[in-house]
Amino acid sequence: MRAMDVMTKEVLTVDVYTTVRAVAALLSERGISGVPVVDAANRVVGIVSEGDLLHRAEIGTERRGKRRRSWWLASLASDLAPDYVKSHGRSVADVMTRKVISVSETTELADIATLLETNGIKRVPVISNGTLVGIISRANLVRALAATESAAPTAAGGDEQIIRNRVQDELIRKRLLDELSRMEWANILAADVIVTNQTVHLWFCDDLPDEQRRAVHIAAENTAGVRSVEEHIVPAPPVPAF
Repeated sequence: MRAMDVMTKEVLTVDVYTTVRAVAALLSERGISGVPVVDAANRVVGIVSEGDLLHRAEIGTERRGKRRRSWWLASLASDLAPDYVKSHGRSVADVMTRKVISVSETTELADIATLLETNGIKRVPVISNGTLVGIISRANLVRALAATESAAPTAAGGDEQIIRNRVQDELIRKRLLDELSRMEWANILAADVIVTNQTVHLWFCDDLPDEQRRAVHIAAENTAGVRSVEEHIVPAPPVPAF
């Protein structure tokens, strides 16, 4: 499977002028741990995560340097300047991580998993022609794993058959998402649909009305090429307390 098969396409983003308080509220309200920072052309210029907001003066968690008395040691104090900016800056531009690791739509999930692990990150933007088209988090990979349990790929037919199956899965997913995009009642994200070996896996929050869940299920069953449909129920995101 590749990035395009499981990535979240509806990506929440911020720009460099977004305030630190606003991005903190966004992460808290949406129950996410980070968002890409984009420019006017939707190019990724950074990423801001919970880790970037960990040391803040407002909550007394900023890093504190020890007093330096030797003049030559004092020159090392300049190293503390970035920490001060990060803990006291008011905009995303002050706190974001500028060196962003990204992948393409065709990057294999195995490579993405290795990338997340070796770099100690939780998500990676998906870039196409220089612009942001999606994002993949550890949660997306876990869902992909869950989708393989009942539809393990077969070696019959060799590599050519595997490629044909992959193309068929991509086509099924596109057909279903296109159909759902025309339905006002279909409150489902692209990341909630994974297709493996012509089996459609659907993820629903436990607070979704049964009628709406059933309608999505039927739409999946009626999609050309689908062999079976499996549902996965997950807890709804917590409502933030104010």
